[in-house]
Amino acid sequence: MQAMIQFPDLSPEIFSISIGGMEFALRWYALAYITGIVIAWRLAVAALKRPALWPNQTPPMRPEQVEDLLTWIILGVILGGRLGFVLFYQPSYYLSNPTQILKVWEGGMAFHGGLIGVVVASWLYAARHNIDKLAMADLVAHTVAGGLLLGRLSNFVNAELWGRATTLPWGVAFPGHAAQDCGQAVGELCARHPSQLYEALLEGLVLGAVLLWLVYRRGAFQKPGLVLGTFLAGYGAARFIVEFVRQPDAHFISPGNPLGLAWQIDGFGITQGQMLSLPMIILGLYFVQRARTKTESLA
Repeated sequence: MQAMIQFPDLSPEIFSISIGGMEFALRWYALAYITGIVIAWRLAVAALKRPALWPNQTPPMRPEQVEDLLTWIILGVILGGRLGFVLFYQPSYYLSNPTQILKVWEGGMAFHGGLIGVVVASWLYAARHNIDKLAMADLVAHTVAGGLLLGRLSNFVNAELWGRATTLPWGVAFPGHAAQDCGQAVGELCARHPSQLYEALLEGLVLGAVLLWLVYRRGAFQKPGLVLGTFLAGYGAARFIVEFVRQPDAHFISPGNPLGLAWQIDGFGITQGQMLSLPMIILGLYFVQRARTKTESLA
């Protein structure tokens, strides 16, 4: 019998209450968003209160401005994440059913879309308040990993975004018909890669530790663009790697494309997540090289 881990008895809801015949619930995913925002807020304020971290000992903005910036960023995450999911993953469905776009509560958010939303929101805020855009991008980038870690852990609790079938001993038997539809023998369970935990480790814990080390031990804010570039390249690489074992969305899978590849030639190709991650890696490496080159030219 194949060794595997049974999915623990976890509920997506922390608690629920009934008011006036209506049910209101606090879910782990919502708590992850809230906690991630609080972590980002405190990290940003802490960095801005340490002038020595910044070029000419001059932070790009005042600590009290962070709360205002967060409002813009939250809107960017929600709008960008939703529109990204609509455009990147199911455009034909939502073009045929445009009213479904507004139903965010039914699920469907894309990280790459949320990232674009954050970039646009931050750029507009910086332009409005005459803040150095690259310095603020570095500031925001070094705060994101905590939210990514908590978000991926919430994906695991929700038993969603699991990986491909595996025979490895740490494979998890996720509940639900879709997760158990692996073509296995009748009566046997299907174990899948806990890709949410892989992403939590790489995108959250490892990347977050690297970014904090760069900022507080290597003076990375002194090299504008270095933190931003490291985040973009680091997240893109982590996501690209995990995509090899992550189950793609069902609408990408067909009899002639069982791996759910968004682009392929003769059975070899990449997933939609990998396609969206490649520009992040390239752009990230550009910013890292740019930061190093400019620093060397000033030395």
